[in-house]
Order: sequence, then C-alpha cells, then structure tokens
Amino acid sequence: MTQTTELKRAPLPSDAGGKDLGIFLPIANGGWILSSSAPRIDGSYAYNRQVAQLADGAGYDFIMAMAKWRGYGGATEHWRYAMESQMMMAGLAEVTKEVKVWATVHTLLQNPAVTAKMIMTLDHISQGRAGLNVVNGSYKGEFEQMGAWRDELDHDERYTFAEEWVHAIKRLWTEDTVDYQGKYVTLTDCQSDPKPFSRPFLVCAGSSKRGMAFTINEMDAIFLSGSSKEELARNSGMAKAMAKEAGRAIKTYSMMTLVLGDTDAEAEALAARYVEGFDEGAWRGMMKAYGFLDVEIGRQNDFTTKAKSGFMSSHLVGAPATIAAKLIDMLGGCDLDGMMLIFPDYITGVPRFAQEVLPAIREAFPAKV
Repeated sequence: MTQTTELKRAPLPSDAGGKDLGIFLPIANGGWILSSSAPRIDGSYAYNRQVAQLADGAGYDFIMAMAKWRGYGGATEHWRYAMESQMMMAGLAEVTKEVKVWATVHTLLQNPAVTAKMIMTLDHISQGRAGLNVVNGSYKGEFEQMGAWRDELDHDERYTFAEEWVHAIKRLWTEDTVDYQGKYVTLTDCQSDPKPFSRPFLVCAGSSKRGMAFTINEMDAIFLSGSSKEELARNSGMAKAMAKEAGRAIKTYSMMTLVLGDTDAEAEALAARYVEGFDEGAWRGMMKAYGFLDVEIGRQNDFTTKAKSGFMSSHLVGAPATIAAKLIDMLGGCDLDGMMLIFPDYITGVPRFAQEVLPAIREAFPAKV
C-alpha cells in the first residue's frame, strides 16, 4: 500500500493579509535593462551571493532566479553570461537563513523525477525555504541549440505536458512509490526520498488562457503583467475569479523595476540616462527570440513592448516616498498579493528599498498573525 506524506507550504505574509515582497536576482549579465549606460551587472555568482545576503534578514520574503540558456547579443551581449538557476539557488540557500529561495525549471528540459529530487535537495539545504518557478514556454533558438526543440508540442500541448510533469513531481514529493502513465510522462515504481521538509512553493507566469488555467489549477501563485494599472487589475481579478470558480485560491504577483533617487528629479535623470544607452541590437535579438509577435496569444508580447524603452519590465521612478506611494497604490488597487522587484544596481538598491520603502508597505498592509 502506498504511503503518503502530508506536506504543508511554508507561510508568507499574504497568507495573513500582508504582501509578499521579493527580488528577481540578476542571474545573467545586464540585469533587466537593455542599456550600455545602466550600472554594470555581470550576473556572476559572487554578485548574486552579495545580493542574497543583503536581502536576507532585511525584510524581503523571497529571492528568485530565472533560467536562461542563450543571450540576446547586441553591444552589451545581453544575458550571454548566465548562472544555472537550481545550482545557484542551492549555493544561496547555504549563505542565507530567512529569505525563501525559488529556482526556475523549463519543463521541456528536465525529467520530473530529476526535478523533484533537486528541489527536495534545495528544500533540505534551505531548511524548508524552497520554491519552484515552472516555465512551460520555450524559445526555438534557445532550445534548438541543444537539440531540445519539440515541433510536435504547440502552445496548448506544452501545458498538457506540464500538467503531467507537475502531477508527477507532486506525487514524488508525498508518496513512497509512484506509478504514472501519461501521454508524455511515465514513472514505474519510482521512488524519491527523502521528502521535502515543507511543500515547495509553486509559481508560474502563464498569461494565455491555457496558461492561466494551468497555473490556477496547479500553482500557488501567478506572475501577471499589464500595459497599465487598469489592465493589471483586470488580469489579477480575472485570475482570482477563475481560481474561485475552480474551488481554489491563487496569489497574484507582478514584477517591477525600481529607479530610486534622492529626489524625483534625480531618479528621472537616472532613468533617462539608461534610456540613452538603449542597446537596440540586444532588443532586436530579444524580439527575434520572441518571434516579434507572440502568435500564441494573438498580440505583441507586453514584455517586448516595454523593452523598447530599454526596461524589460514595468518600472517606477522616483524618490523613496514616491516609490512607496506608487507601490502601495498598485498593490492595493490591483489586488496583488506581492511584487517581485528589480533594481538597476542591486547592491545599493536592495538595502535602500529595505530601509526607506519597505516599512511603509508593511505598515499599509500588515500581516495579521
């Protein structure tokens, strides 16, 4: 008889009415600004270790690293030099004590039993702080270079694959032996021990109708974007309504680059300087990787649209008080459960935000213990 281990997820502020604030680590060179005039970020382990240690104990809830296998080129060779997500997060788990550590895996590149074991190991290293960001999409040039592109899997079919992949991992984390026969995933008397200390946090950024359905049914949180605050609010509301209809709850997060200055004018001057150094070659490389138009969702990708300014995500510019007010308005007005933050210079931005902005957000959205 198969025995099942009961696993509970580690708590977050949003479980009790607060907001989850984390950091999108600069795992690849150039960070999240396509510019030769932005602060230099080399994407090294040493840089990321320093960022993680600055975040740990400073009030941040999580750190997360993407997975990247090919850069975008241009004068800056943007994202050519990148660490591997799971290995790096294991190293950062060892040098931190409080902040949660979330790694990224592309479903098409890794066997689910291997992933289950690796994320379990991350959970043991971090003593229950592990998380998994599941990426189901793929970029042909990035995957084709390693012989991993699969023409038979279109957009929706990749989510069918991902459902089996995630189901297998969840069972391996809780059952003593697993037999699974799916369309794409097969496990035969598969064992994966020991089990995680706590059930790793699961997050995805599926934005299409199929992607949102997968995320709502299988994940703990969804990363959302929008071309405006109103669109982001609609997307957050739609995700939560879909989850409620499915008898579940979903946390909604967004991603934001913050340009901080002593004054609004100083911050705006910094942002303008980054735009002046816009790396059009890297932008063209990124657009090529995305196929110019995201035909799978029928419109230009919001990510590529924003990047025309040099910023690869939505961004806020201003003095600490201005940034705090804007974030509070966005978190509350869009009914978001959290925000993943990006900084042009993490070494100065991470501690400054913790000292001058984060207290106001915690006061506005207290977690009721």
